[in-house]
Amino acid sequence: MVRILVIFFLIGTSLVSSQNLVKNPSFESYSKCPNALGTFNFHVDNWSTPTDGTTDYFNTCSEVMGAPENFNGVQHPKFGEAYAGLYFYAPADYREYIQIELKRMLRKGTKYELIFYISLAEGSDFAVKDFGVLFSYQSIEIQTKKNLSKGQLYKNRGNKHYSLEINHPEFHEDKSDWLKVSTVIEAKGFEKYLVLGNLRDNAATRKIQTKRRESKRGAYYYIDMVSLARIGADDDHTENFELERRYVFEHVLFEFDDFTIQDQAEEKIAMVVEYIKAQNVLITIHGHTDNQGTADYNKKLSLQRAKAIADFLVDAGVPAALVSTVGHGSKSPIATNDSPEGRQKNRRAEFEFVKAQNK
Repeated sequence: MVRILVIFFLIGTSLVSSQNLVKNPSFESYSKCPNALGTFNFHVDNWSTPTDGTTDYFNTCSEVMGAPENFNGVQHPKFGEAYAGLYFYAPADYREYIQIELKRMLRKGTKYELIFYISLAEGSDFAVKDFGVLFSYQSIEIQTKKNLSKGQLYKNRGNKHYSLEINHPEFHEDKSDWLKVSTVIEAKGFEKYLVLGNLRDNAATRKIQTKRRESKRGAYYYIDMVSLARIGADDDHTENFELERRYVFEHVLFEFDDFTIQDQAEEKIAMVVEYIKAQNVLITIHGHTDNQGTADYNKKLSLQRAKAIADFLVDAGVPAALVSTVGHGSKSPIATNDSPEGRQKNRRAEFEFVKAQNK
């Protein structure tokens, strides 16, 4: 039986006042008590590993992978009864990472604070001072046990991503206490996944030798309570929409004879995702075209535009059963079709909400 420990916690900063966008932030929810090394990818709910590195999962429920005592030392969880363990530095550029799909896509231009807690395992003989952070639009799935280099990431074609480092003046070599690591980022507007770990190879990793209980020839860190929250606003706020009223997707306009969603439009659609998830509603997407082309062709094109947005919503986590599409062709213009500017406005998509029936 899956045991879920619900923890209510307050991040100790006046800057963060909104909801944590990280699911299962302290790894308390799991499918199976860990019974071997490298089970993080299989046992921890919501989390995964982006590479073949075998990240570990520790929980007080386990005699094999327990807490506070385990194969790499002694450390009590910072929160709850569990934490993750991963190599930030090891021979032959071996690396381990953790990956999470955020509760919602980040808003472009909005600032967020990322916080997590780390502790160097007693068995480590090195300590590092740089911690890598990777944001991406799609999940990272790369078959390697080495560091996630730029070359490796570029092989993941079609996936938008960027990385940064949290750099500190001192090395994180405290093996007795948990240390808070934090940084503030300004979102680009496509971030749906978060990866933590050391992105540098061994030659570039800044490290020092430490006193050790036993040599593990690496820097192995425990990590607990990962938080990513919007700064200075209530992230739970969503717009209020009237039911059965048609709304235009602002700035979601299509090129001539095309149904591709432009990058700048994705942020606007993502805002609708928040409302659908917060309310028990169905959404209908209405696609439209200008008057160029035949009626049959425009009807098909308008439906393709509506379906492109529907696919985006489903990819963002909206259940497909809540989304329907309609194509209107060129029957419902909102501007003149006698000018390029007017035809551009008519190549649009609209949406309306209907209250879902309770089962």
